[in-house]
Amino acid sequence: MRALVIDDSRAMRNIITSMLKDLGFEVHEAAHGSEGLNQLATYGAYDIALVDWNMPVMNGLEFIQAVRENPVYEGMRIMMVTTETEVAQIMKALQAGADEYVMKPFTKGTIAEKIELLGIVAA
Repeated sequence: MRALVIDDSRAMRNIITSMLKDLGFEVHEAAHGSEGLNQLATYGAYDIALVDWNMPVMNGLEFIQAVRENPVYEGMRIMMVTTETEVAQIMKALQAGADEYVMKPFTKGTIAEKIELLGIVAA
C-alpha cells in the first residue's frame, strides 16, 4: 500500500511517515499541495493521501479540490490532518472531497483507526 504525506512541516511529515511505515505503507512526501500533485503525476494514484490544510503555494483544500476534479484519482482516499478544528472547516474539507478528517495532535492509533475505517489494509 502506498501513502502520500503532504505537509509543509518537515517534522510533521517525519512523524506521519514514521507512523505509516510502522503500519506497513510505502510513503512518499510533499511540502505543499502543488508538490503533491507533481508526485501524483510522477507516481500515479496513491491508496491514501494525508494532507495538511495550511501550507504555502497550494493549501490542502486546494489540493483536494484539484484531485477530485481529475477522474484518474477517483479511488484515492484523502485524509485531512490539520489543526483546523472548527466544524465549518471540517464540513468544507469533507464537501471538497476529503474522506476523513483528523485534528492535530493525534496518535498512531487514531491514524490507524481512520485508515481502517476507509477500508485500507496495509501489508
